[in-house]
Amino acid sequence: MNLNEALQTFFAESRALLHDMEDALLRLEEEPGDADALNAVFRAAHTIKGSAGLFGLSAIVEFTHEAESVLDLARDGRLDVDDALCGLLLQCKDHIEALLRQAEDGGPLDEQARATGGSLTARLLALNGHAASAGAALDLPAGATAQPLPPGDLDIDQGDCWHISLRFGPDVLRQGMDPASFIRYLGTFGQLVRVATVPASLPGLAALDAERCYLGFEIRYRSDCDKQAIESAFEFVREDCQLRILPPGSRVADFVNLIRQLPEDKLRLGDLLVSCGAVTQSELDAALKGQELHAELRPPLGQILVDEQVVRPEVVNAALSKQNEVRARQSQEAMYIRVLADKLDALINQVGELVIAGAGVSLLAQRNRDAALQEAMSSMSRLIEEVRDGAMRLRMVQIGETFGRFRRVVRDVSKELGKDIELQIHGGETELDKSIVERLGDPLTHLVRNAMDHGIEPPEVRVARGKPARATIELRAYHDAGSIVTEVRDDGGGLDRERILAKAIERGLATPGQELSDAEVWNLVFEPGFSTAAQVSNLSGRGVGMDVVRSGIEALRGSVEIESTAGQGSTIRIRLPLTLAIIDGFLMRVADVHLVVPLDMVLECVELAPEHAAGMNYCDLRGEVLPLLRLREHFALTGPRGRRQNIVVVRTHGGKAGLVVDELKGELQAVMKPLGDLFAAVRGVTGSTILGSGEVALALDVPSLLEQACVRRPAAAATAP
Repeated sequence: MNLNEALQTFFAESRALLHDMEDALLRLEEEPGDADALNAVFRAAHTIKGSAGLFGLSAIVEFTHEAESVLDLARDGRLDVDDALCGLLLQCKDHIEALLRQAEDGGPLDEQARATGGSLTARLLALNGHAASAGAALDLPAGATAQPLPPGDLDIDQGDCWHISLRFGPDVLRQGMDPASFIRYLGTFGQLVRVATVPASLPGLAALDAERCYLGFEIRYRSDCDKQAIESAFEFVREDCQLRILPPGSRVADFVNLIRQLPEDKLRLGDLLVSCGAVTQSELDAALKGQELHAELRPPLGQILVDEQVVRPEVVNAALSKQNEVRARQSQEAMYIRVLADKLDALINQVGELVIAGAGVSLLAQRNRDAALQEAMSSMSRLIEEVRDGAMRLRMVQIGETFGRFRRVVRDVSKELGKDIELQIHGGETELDKSIVERLGDPLTHLVRNAMDHGIEPPEVRVARGKPARATIELRAYHDAGSIVTEVRDDGGGLDRERILAKAIERGLATPGQELSDAEVWNLVFEPGFSTAAQVSNLSGRGVGMDVVRSGIEALRGSVEIESTAGQGSTIRIRLPLTLAIIDGFLMRVADVHLVVPLDMVLECVELAPEHAAGMNYCDLRGEVLPLLRLREHFALTGPRGRRQNIVVVRTHGGKAGLVVDELKGELQAVMKPLGDLFAAVRGVTGSTILGSGEVALALDVPSLLEQACVRRPAAAATAP
C-alpha cells in the first residue's frame, strides 16, 4: 500500500472514530458516571492522534493532544464530567473533523475554523492547568518525616497505607550502603507510619560479623505516590535486596479501574499490570525470569506475581478480564474487511447483467423445447439467484447508524431553542440499500429540525397543556409490503390546519371555500417556498426544507405522507424501496406493454369474473370489497386483449387493491434501471427492466399509482354530464 492509500484509509477510519466519539459523549452527557463511555472517547482521541502523527499532520496531533490531556484528567477523577465538559469535548470533536477535512482537501484552514481552534485550545489549556495545580497541591506531603516505631506485628491490610517488605543483602554494608538512609529517604515524600525490624537472620554474638547485614524491615507507609516511585527510592541497592511492595487495600479498586481504562494496544498481562502501576518493571522482569526457570511447569505469570506477594489476586483477575475482552473485540473486528463502494457497485452491475443474460438463455431453452438445456438452466438460475442475493446483502446496512447521528442534532438544537427534547430510536436494526441510507440523511435532518422548531411546544406551554415538560421525537423504521417505512414522530402540538390553509390561499395554492381533506392540506407544506413561520430563523422559515424532503424522497422512488392530530403531535412517514438495484418482481402484460410490480406486494392472482368486466371499479373478493384499478384505461393503452382478464391483488398502506391486467407472466428477477430525466415527472412508474427477450418492462410504483387513481376518479365524476 502506498502512502496516499494509507492516508485515505486514515481519513475513513478517523471519521468512524469521531462518530463513535460523538455517540460516547452523548451517552456520557446522559450518564456522567459511565466509565466505558469515557474510555471510548479517550480511545478515539488517542488513536486519531497517534495515526495523525504517522502522517505528519501536526495540527491534528497538537490539538488532539490537549483534548486527550483533559480526558486523562477526567478519567483520573481530577475533572468533573458534566454538561459543560461534554459540550466542550463535542466542539473539540467537530474541530478535529474540520482539521481532517482541511488535511484531506489540502487547502488552508478558514478564518472561522482557526478562530474556533484557538478558542477551544485556550479552554483546554485552562482546564489542564487548573487540574495540574490542584493535583500538585494534593501530591505534596505535609512536611512528613520518618517516624520509626518499636518493632511489632504488621497487618498487611492497613487501610490507606502501603506495605513494604524489605530484606537487605548481606554485603550492602561492605559496599558502603547504609540501610537506614534508604528508609529515611522514604520519609521525605511520604509518612513512615510504622517501621518494624525483623531480626530473624541475626546470629549469636559469637558468630556476628560487624560488616554483614542481618536485618530486614516491615514498613507501613502512607504516600500519594505510585509504586514505581516507592521502588525508585531503593534504586542503588535494588540488586542487593529483596523488595516487595503491596498497595493499600484502598488502592486495589483504583488499580482495577485503571486497568479497565487502559488503551487496547496493551494486550500482555505484564504490560497491563505495569501500566496501571500495580507492578513495577523490575518486579515483572523478576517474575518472567522465574517463569523461565520453571518452563517445564509453565506456571502462569499472574500466579507467580500473586505467590510472590507482588500484587493482589483481584488486580490480576481484572487484568486477565481486560485481556480477554480486548482479544474478543479484536477477533470480532478481524471478521470485517473494507471494500471501496465503487468496487461493490461494479459487482452489483455485473450481477445484474448476469441476471438478464440468464433470463435470455432460459427463454431460448423454452422456445427450443430442449429438456436437457432447460434442466441445466434451472440449476444455473438457482445459482444466479444465490449470487444475486449474496451480492445484494453486501450492500445492505442497518439504518440505526443513520438514526444515531441525530442524537447530536437533537441535543444541539434543543439547547438552542431552550426546549427539553428526548430522541427515541426504534427499528435501528432494519436493513436497506447503502445508497438509499446515504441519501436519506438530508430529508431526515429537515424533518427532525422542523419537528423540533415547529412541532414541539416550549416547556411552559407543554406543562400548561398537561403534557410532560420533556418532549419526545421518535425515529422508527420497519418493513412493510416490500418497502422500508421510516417515520418521524413528535408529541408536539400538531399541524395547524387553519394556518396552513390561510397561507395556501395567500399564495394562490387554494381558493377560499375550497373543501380539502386533511391529507391534501398537509401535502401543501411540501410546496416550494411554503412556510408558516412568522420569522426566518437559523432553523426554518425560508420554505425550502419540506420541498427538499419531497424531491429527495421521490428521487429514491419513494413517497412521503403526513398524519397529524391537533394537540397530540405529527407523524411523517417515508416509504422507500428496499434496494435500487435488483428485485424479485411479478411480470404482467397490458395490451403490448409489460409491467412489473415487486413480488412482496403481490398477495394473489384471480380471474376477473365476467360480470365485473364491464368497467366496474370494484369486485367481490370472497365477501370483501376489493377496489380495482384497470391499467389499460389508466394508462390509455390500446392493443390486443387477452382471452380473459385477471386481477393481481396487491397490498399497500395496510389495505388491498386489485390491478386488472390482460395476462399474467409470472415471477422474474428484475434489474432496475432509472427512466432518465425525460421521464422524471411520470407518476406511477418508478423505473424499467430488461427482459430475457430484450423487451423493456416498466416497474410500477403501486402506492403512487393508487393515490393518483383516487385523485382522478372524483375529478372525472365531477366533470361527468
